[in-house]
Amino acid sequence: MPCRAEAAQLAKLHAAGIAVAGIAVRDTPADAAAFVAATGARFDHAGLDPHERTQTALGTSGIPETFVVDGSGIVRAHFRGSLHPDAVARVAAAAAAAR
Repeated sequence: MPCRAEAAQLAKLHAAGIAVAGIAVRDTPADAAAFVAATGARFDHAGLDPHERTQTALGTSGIPETFVVDGSGIVRAHFRGSLHPDAVARVAAAAAAAR
């Protein structure tokens, strides 16, 4: 599963002091909790999107996708697909630029 594969990359971003929010799309609360337990994922904020409303509002094409959002709520960068280890530096740079 792509989300499980990128959990380690999100943990690296979290460890670097970047706030990480997760949205569980089409999942139940139990499924989301099981994901966190199984992957050790760390989120500063987490939410559920069982009916894909947030996903639709963001205009995503699938999951997972990563957005860098500044303090005013403006999307400053968008990464489609699973984050690979080499993408962590690009996400971190985008987050630093958005501050």
